[in-house]
Amino acid sequence: MATECDFDLFVIGAGSAGVRAARMAAATGARVAVAEERDMGGTCVNVGCIPKKLFVYAAHVADEAADAAGFGWDVHAKGFDWQTLLSNKNQEIARLNGVYTDLLEQAGVRLIEGRARFEDAHTLTVGGRSYTAEHVLVATGGWPFLPDVPGIGHAITSNEAFHLETLPNRVIVVGGGYIAVEFAGIFRGMGAEVTQLYRGPLFLRGFDDDCRQFIADAMRGHGIDLRFDVNVASIEKTPAGVLAVLSDGKVLEADHILYAVGRHPLTADLGLEEVGVELDEDGAVVVDEYSRTCVPNIFAIGDVTNRLQLTPVAIHEAMALVRTVFGGQPTRPDHEDVASCVFSHPPLGTVGLTEEEARQRYGEVDVYRSIFRPLKHTLTGRDEKTLMKLLVEPKSDRVVGVHVVGHEAGEIVQGFAVAVKCGATKAQFDATIGIHPTSAEELVTLREKVS
Repeated sequence: MATECDFDLFVIGAGSAGVRAARMAAATGARVAVAEERDMGGTCVNVGCIPKKLFVYAAHVADEAADAAGFGWDVHAKGFDWQTLLSNKNQEIARLNGVYTDLLEQAGVRLIEGRARFEDAHTLTVGGRSYTAEHVLVATGGWPFLPDVPGIGHAITSNEAFHLETLPNRVIVVGGGYIAVEFAGIFRGMGAEVTQLYRGPLFLRGFDDDCRQFIADAMRGHGIDLRFDVNVASIEKTPAGVLAVLSDGKVLEADHILYAVGRHPLTADLGLEEVGVELDEDGAVVVDEYSRTCVPNIFAIGDVTNRLQLTPVAIHEAMALVRTVFGGQPTRPDHEDVASCVFSHPPLGTVGLTEEEARQRYGEVDVYRSIFRPLKHTLTGRDEKTLMKLLVEPKSDRVVGVHVVGHEAGEIVQGFAVAVKCGATKAQFDATIGIHPTSAEELVTLREKVS
């Protein structure tokens, strides 16, 4: 490590990726600094995973209260107070901000508040002061994208949705990715009238088709007005909120219109291009298999690289980077068989290949699928089902995909992700005795293939 520089590693961004990389690098004895211009913890802590999951919990309480009667409980919900949820959420986020700050300080990392910008490959400026570093890590994350639609200034994104002064009675959600689907379920669960618009024939592109259709049907069953193959032509501000003119000529009115049509990497005005770092057409930092840019001492990880935009992936990339740069163990991040969950209503947990991907890779694929009513709802009377699906490569008998739509899907799939990562076979699934009665036992008792 060079001694003439101020730091061995200078990290731009104190989100999940940057904080983990900074702490682990400092643990090797490296001199590390982190520059952050917003809140500690990045997207996940402040306007992503954590507050979103808290909102998801809140949105499901009404269902739990309604289901209580089937089990003999006389429960009457007096109503939902948005301000209480916001206050409690903000308190938890503030606590986490402090935790991230403490973790960096305890690790001996220098925290610098402000926006960092490259002067050259080894020099950065923050607040008018220059710092030099042997290695620089770009971990600035992403930001919601807003398309060029007339009146788009009247729309909000997921960022603003976490800070609305009042709970909207009517919401239009535009988009078909997991963020759009999750917020449609959140607002509906809290009692709002929700219309979700998606320009394609079916949302959640990239996920298994059976799961996509199953979730669409379930969301309609929860009263969400799903409209596919339609987009917003223009937005107008009204005294009561917004008015959206759709591409099919119809008009919708709502308190808010929330756009969740993608996120772009936060790379503008960092000086990256001036120092020779290559960006792709979306502004993402182009990196090699070791997260190194075309400038040898500059690296990038997390959402800013637009690989897999998941917090655990960003943390994994950080660990691999520290081993590569400071541990003498060149380590490639592993992006195969990464489990994920869409906290929709109902949620989707998934690991491995979709059926389409499996057929493209292997040709022949054995499909096992079950749709059933969970035991809980035999007493609640709720018409809500669970979908479970296994994909098996027949020559090796290896399970290459596990997909669950239903209560606690993420919790179920997290465990089965270990089996998929280890290359477990269908025979090994079959040899595993299930826990009865659970929904998860279905995954080790599937015997009949489907066409």
